[in-house]
Amino acid sequence: FYIAVAILDYLYRRWEYTRNLRMTRQEVKEEYKRLEGDPMVKQRMRDLQRQIAQQRMMAAVPQADVVVTNPTHIAVALKYEQAKMKAPVVLAKGERKIAEEIRMIAERYEITIVQNEPLARSIYRTTRVKHEIPSEFYQAAAEVLAYVYKIKRDRLARKKASIALSPR
Repeated sequence: FYIAVAILDYLYRRWEYTRNLRMTRQEVKEEYKRLEGDPMVKQRMRDLQRQIAQQRMMAAVPQADVVVTNPTHIAVALKYEQAKMKAPVVLAKGERKIAEEIRMIAERYEITIVQNEPLARSIYRTTRVKHEIPSEFYQAAAEVLAYVYKIKRDRLARKKASIALSPR
């Protein structure tokens, strides 16, 4: 009889011991936070990193040669220096509010804004900021840049003419 009670007691104590080793839901959550970091803090860090990257991107817009847009939703700022670059580089890109901000900066710095919906959408979808545009867009981008450089030459010629004509 004592042996049967001892076996039952042993089995009960072992079951109780393993049950006590288990963590409650709250303990599991606290352990996760301790090991992985608080999800709220991690989200805040990601938001700050995204905000800093966006500010850096917006600071590059004044160096752009052109901003290619579809009328309202997308804007892509491109820079091309023939001597230094193999292809145009995306300095900034954005949708909705960011696109609007890119256009405002472009207007403030008198950067030509060209509406070309297919080019803007394609570059926006396929190219990361600070990367060259893909080769399939070279022709369309070259046409846009040629147009922009012609506008810049015309502006410069008009300025020189107005300076030459102004009384001294």
